[in-house]
Amino acid sequence: MDHQEAGDFWNNNAEAWTALARAGYDLYRDYLNTPAFFANLPVIDGLNGLDVGCGEGHNTRLLARQGARMQAVDIAPVFIRHAQEEEQKQPLGIQYQVASAVQLPFEDEAFDFATAFMCLMDVPETELALQEIFRLLKPGGFLQFSISHPCYTTPHRKNLRDTLGNTYAVEIGGYFDKLNGRVEEWIFGAAPHELKRSFSKFKVPVFNRTLSEWINLLIACGFVLEMMHEPCPGKETVRQMPYLQDSSVVAYFLHVRCRKPG
Repeated sequence: MDHQEAGDFWNNNAEAWTALARAGYDLYRDYLNTPAFFANLPVIDGLNGLDVGCGEGHNTRLLARQGARMQAVDIAPVFIRHAQEEEQKQPLGIQYQVASAVQLPFEDEAFDFATAFMCLMDVPETELALQEIFRLLKPGGFLQFSISHPCYTTPHRKNLRDTLGNTYAVEIGGYFDKLNGRVEEWIFGAAPHELKRSFSKFKVPVFNRTLSEWINLLIACGFVLEMMHEPCPGKETVRQMPYLQDSSVVAYFLHVRCRKPG
């Protein structure tokens, strides 16, 4: 499976994904992943930024509200349509366009920074996407991205729960096995049953890589590692949002910031 075939799956997911995420059912994003990402983001006020794999534009809008001049791309036209419609309703100066992460339509050294929220692990040709982002960054510019944690999002995975339903451990296996586009079906678990019945499950092609493969890809592109972070919800967050309890047992997400040498 190549990036265009994977993109077709995401385009088919886009209507349901946008509706459910905007209704507030992407709890891991809203209460853990995105807040942690922004807590580690350098000051971007006044900088030119590119958001790769922007989806319906939720995080791109947050970047723009921090003062960055944003452009954003996604391979799925339905996602870009929703993002552009939101830009028309609440203008933030964001320019959206349909484009693949492996064929970015910008000149060399056009951006001060780039972000990629939970998208690079869905690109089969990850090395090409990273090379493209490196090309587009000015010397000294940075890429900050989030992915599913490669050590704990494995081909075999099972939450082990106590009698109260709380996760106390996660059983994992097949870390070195390659799925190469195996399609998994799921939907936001926090959505009520009536909404789940209204939408088809997302069909997500999976391209898993080991942690060392990720780091070596960045090094091969020429990036210098600057920061790694594994978000964990605090006790107060879990008390307010018990749904997130399992993400305090193992790391669900990995955040990385790397920089193009100046």
